[in-house]
Amino acid sequence: MAVAEFRFHGELNDFLPPARRHRPFPQAVTRRASVKDVIEALGVPHTEVDVIVVDGVSVGFEQLLDGEAGEAPRVAVYPWSHTPPLDRVRHLRPRPPRPPRWVLDVHLGRLAGYLRLLGFDCRYRNDMEDAELAACAVAEGRVLLTRDRRLLKRRCLSLAHFVRADAPRRQLEEVCRVFDLFDAFAPFTRCSHCNGLLAPVPKARVLHRLEPLTRRYVERFLECTGCGRLYWHGSHVARMRELVKQLQQGRPQEAAGGRHAP
Repeated sequence: MAVAEFRFHGELNDFLPPARRHRPFPQAVTRRASVKDVIEALGVPHTEVDVIVVDGVSVGFEQLLDGEAGEAPRVAVYPWSHTPPLDRVRHLRPRPPRPPRWVLDVHLGRLAGYLRLLGFDCRYRNDMEDAELAACAVAEGRVLLTRDRRLLKRRCLSLAHFVRADAPRRQLEEVCRVFDLFDAFAPFTRCSHCNGLLAPVPKARVLHRLEPLTRRYVERFLECTGCGRLYWHGSHVARMRELVKQLQQGRPQEAAGGRHAP
């Protein structure tokens, strides 16, 4: 059995035990093992990896780690946020479309609601199985957001992100920061419940659906083209504007200066 020396950079260390974070460590590898298989055996999903450098050369997931040459291969693994100082870099993680479209696992319903309120196209159901989530991501070119590391290791996936934060509001901040969504906010253009687009609707057409005070004081309405739910400007508008303001205030400086999203 051969031995390789691994070092993971940036947020990839989140997936490692403390003793292996931010430092080189030896790892036994089976004869002619691919670097992808070893990385995932160490706990890091391939969907989180952007660049792999073996003995100073940027390589693909298929690169074999064969210790027969005598010396242990040195492997450095980088996420989106860190690019090694090489003349030629092979990026392995596809760049998502702008703006990204999403599919979220069953544990991220609140995050899906937040993203929809900001105008992003999000597939979400609380009964979607792993196979359906992965198939949706691949077939529709969506970025999969999940808290399930095993799901991220499905071979067919390439556009995905492991959500680190626990609280929905912190999850939203994380996704906005990682994917640099700040210039793509379009509040009140999409239904937070079904993901349908919102369109203006005459008050006369929905009058029979309104409560007395709403009928009296509100004049402009939006209707979801999917489920028919009605929206109108009220106190929730001020709350949404405050949310957008707070998200913009937390925007990383490099993103504010025009850094391209990964």
